[in-house]
Amino acid sequence: MNIFNRQTIAAFLLGSTLAVGVGAYAVDRHQEGHRGHIARLYAEVQATDAQKAKIDPLVKAAMADLKPLHEQLHDLHKKLLEQASAPTIDRAALEATRQQGLALADKASRRLIQLVADVGDTLTPEQRKKLAEHLSHGRRFRGM
Repeated sequence: MNIFNRQTIAAFLLGSTLAVGVGAYAVDRHQEGHRGHIARLYAEVQATDAQKAKIDPLVKAAMADLKPLHEQLHDLHKKLLEQASAPTIDRAALEATRQQGLALADKASRRLIQLVADVGDTLTPEQRKKLAEHLSHGRRFRGM
């Protein structure tokens, strides 16, 4: 396999992982610790109890929607590695796998944007500004 093919595969893996990564990490951490992450953000944006009551089910629903995508991405990653390590490279199969990865990434991205919009509708403009400032400082909101 030449360098271009390795770079293409690496770019595909990285892109898919990044696109789904936020949701995938949140899915894995959801049961263990998302409450702590969300609690800190609630404190930072000074969310009211009513806002918390609206946001919690939104996050829970998003995590439930993203979990199967995470599992599919894991399976796709294994498939890609098998294809890349085959005795001969099947370019059509690699392309099909790439397209499946892009479709998964797009689906996850749409779901995450839906969550961002839903949470944004719940927060005030000042709270959204505080949240954006919090996220811009290199911190990660792993609960969403």
